[in-house]
Amino acid sequence: MATASPSAPSREQRPALIPAKKSLRLTLWPLVAATFFMVSGGTYGTEDIVHGAGYGKAILILLLTPLLWSLPTAFMIGELSSALPFEGGYYAWVRRAMGNFWGFQEAWLSLVASIFDMAIYPTLFVAYLTRMFPWFSQGHRGVMVGLAVVLVCVALNIAGVKVVSTTSLWLFFALSAPFLLIVLLAPFKIGALVNAVTTPTTSNVDMIGGLLIAMWNYMGWDNASTIATEVERPQRTYPRAMLCAVGIVSLSYIIPVAAMWTTGLAPSAWETGSWAEVAGILGGPLLRIGLILGGMISGFGMFNALVMSYSRLPLAMAQDGMLPRFFAQVHRRSRAPWVAIVFLAVCWALCLGLGFERLVTIDILLYGASLALEFMALICLRFREPHLRRPFRVPGGKAGAIAVGIAPVLLLAFSIVRSEAEQVLGMSSFTFGMLLIASGVLAYALNTLLKPTGWASSEKIEPAA
Repeated sequence: MATASPSAPSREQRPALIPAKKSLRLTLWPLVAATFFMVSGGTYGTEDIVHGAGYGKAILILLLTPLLWSLPTAFMIGELSSALPFEGGYYAWVRRAMGNFWGFQEAWLSLVASIFDMAIYPTLFVAYLTRMFPWFSQGHRGVMVGLAVVLVCVALNIAGVKVVSTTSLWLFFALSAPFLLIVLLAPFKIGALVNAVTTPTTSNVDMIGGLLIAMWNYMGWDNASTIATEVERPQRTYPRAMLCAVGIVSLSYIIPVAAMWTTGLAPSAWETGSWAEVAGILGGPLLRIGLILGGMISGFGMFNALVMSYSRLPLAMAQDGMLPRFFAQVHRRSRAPWVAIVFLAVCWALCLGLGFERLVTIDILLYGASLALEFMALICLRFREPHLRRPFRVPGGKAGAIAVGIAPVLLLAFSIVRSEAEQVLGMSSFTFGMLLIASGVLAYALNTLLKPTGWASSEKIEPAA
């Protein structure tokens, strides 16, 4: 394994860029809300699981997936974020445990994956908007709305993590309200929707496909780790936030599906995006509009929270000499990395018109590789730094640190093998994903060749005005 280059200043040598005022730091529930949007964005996305597996098996999948997939990941994140509450989160953990090369690959995997993910959320916002106002689907109006979403999220993120996370908290309440109404109305419709007339669906998802979608809906727990220095008492807050978020996300999936099961609506009525139609059948046009507005909130909230997460990677990498120094510039008042925010937002905005479809294989492959590195970092640090202070730790000693990653890694391997039939640019998406992973090695080599001593010094980088 690579070791840290002596020429690149270590995290311990560099003063952490933390908010100057305690009032700017995140507390528990805003962090939980931000994590909710980084992972889930609400009950949307569970429709194909019901279609492929039926209600009973769908609920079982939605219950077992967090136990085998999310909870082990939350334990790993709880230990590493409490032991190493550094800017950049998972990138900093991997770099500390395994050196510059692997730290760079960890950040590369996440940022490359964001190209395929982040353009989706403004597009999702527009897709729900056009259900109410078809006028926005004409010409380039949808792209302009998507750009507006990007600009608003950039402004909120430059205002700081407190603004983003408080916004996420209120968006969570607004998003949850129509699903709460579904849960409350369903008992009055027990068995009443057995013969409900629905639009014919085109979904061909089977039970295994439902499991893959469930894994996809439970991905992203590590995203909240990148803002560790901007969280109040991170050693205590992160483990609690992860466990709370796992419970809330799981319940937000399971309870509405279970409520609709009681109505007798056929599983064949479900497909991607059908929650609005289901709500209309159950509660009428107003509830349908509520679900459509919730879809817009979901797209906006996910993009907003993930801008906050991803933008800390260039900041941390610039601090460590792996990116140009200007990426480490932070706003004087909010302490937000405004250069990284603007740069990434421009990249994502350029992808808005490309119409990327969600490629589950690429998403899971890139995310899975980065998650595997994080579990390796957990194990390496247990052996290499046994005396590192860990306010929260995975139980079971070194054996527990090894065992906690087994189920998630096995699920990742299974999902990749099962879904490699997807195609992109004339090749399997698995092959395309492997090329993206290999490109990280080339990028690191070029970085080392061009600037072998790093672009940043160990001096504290002053915030921008």
